[in-house]
This record gives sequence, C-alpha cells and structure tokens, in this order.
Amino acid sequence: MKLLNVYIRYRLIIGILLLIVAGVVHYFTSFWPSFIIYLIAIVSIFGHFFFGPLRLIQEYMEAGDMDGAEKILNSVTFPGLLFKPIRSVFYTLKGNIAMMKQDFDGAEKMMKKGMDLGSGSSLMQGTEGASLLQMGMLAMQKNNFKQAESYIRQALRKGLPDKENQAAANLQMCSIMMNKREFRAAKEFFRKAKALKPSTQQLADQIKQMEKYISRMPG
Repeated sequence: MKLLNVYIRYRLIIGILLLIVAGVVHYFTSFWPSFIIYLIAIVSIFGHFFFGPLRLIQEYMEAGDMDGAEKILNSVTFPGLLFKPIRSVFYTLKGNIAMMKQDFDGAEKMMKKGMDLGSGSSLMQGTEGASLLQMGMLAMQKNNFKQAESYIRQALRKGLPDKENQAAANLQMCSIMMNKREFRAAKEFFRKAKALKPSTQQLADQIKQMEKYISRMPG
C-alpha cells in the first residue's frame, strides 16, 4: 500500500523518466524492446492527469491533517482533466476544507461544483444526501434558513449514509422549524433525531440541550 502511494505521488516524474529510457532503448535497439517501457510511461502520465493524487488524501484525513490534505488538492494543476466522478470528489473535498476554514462562500461554490458533476453518477450514489446535508449546514451558517430547509429536506429524501448524519439532519430541521415557530413539526423532527440514538458526543449533547426547549413548547 505504501509503495502504491509513493508511485501515485511521483508517477508523473516516473512516467517522464521512463519515457526517456524508452526513447533511448528504442533508438539503440528497436521499437518492440521499448514497448513495455513506453506503455508504463504513458499509463503513469495518463494516471497523473486523469486520476490525480486523491487516493493520498485518505491518510491525511484520517490523521486530521487538513493542511496535508489541502496540499495534495492544491497539487492538482489541471482539475478539468480529471475524470468526471473524480473531479466531483475533488471539488467536494475542496468544499469540506473551505468549510473547516470558515470560508462559507468558497465552500458553497466548491460543493455546488462537486454536486453538479456527481449528479447521476453511479460512483456518487449514497453520497449525494451527505453533500446536500453539508450544503444545508452551510446555508444555516449564512442564516439562509429557507435554502437550508430545502437542502436538508432533499438530503433526507435522497438518504443519508448513517444514523449520525440522519440525526444531524433531523436536529437541523428541528432548529429550522423552531425558528419558523412550527412547534409540532419541530417536535416531530426532534423525536426522530432522539430515536436514532447517535453515538457522537456533540450530537448527544445537542439533543440533551434541545430537549429542555422542546419540553416547554406548545403544540
């Protein structure tokens, strides 16, 4: 696995060097002895531009090293050359990092690009709901509750990958309904969030805090 990551990181350089070696072999012998070297060189260069280094981001994300992940993303010089599903992931990750940096306008722009590119892709099935939820949370940060409600309702309809995301979506909808003074709907969304019993401490704390307000609501 580490060897593969090293190859991905340096495959453009490897491809160029192999192309030079293949040219030398071809010059001094003939085409066929250099064919395999040419092939590996072309595949390496092709992979660099059309697949990119996104596989390398996983280890940085798991370690919580957002700066390292951002450096990998910034190393993609021509994102327009990436295959469409990979380009969608690229922009979604850019949006996630922008969101962590509190750059909400930049995050929204990147995530919309990612969603537009990923729409209808079989590789993106199951992630569209999570992206819509993130867009809803972005809209809430900007106090655009109408847009937030639209995104989060879409996220719930599309389906979310786990109970943590489902609970978060229902809690956000509860907050929106409270803001609209639609207390019956707020209670229903809160009931759904609580029934999911999320294990994330932050969500569990939010449920406990919100329960104090829910119990005082009319309706």
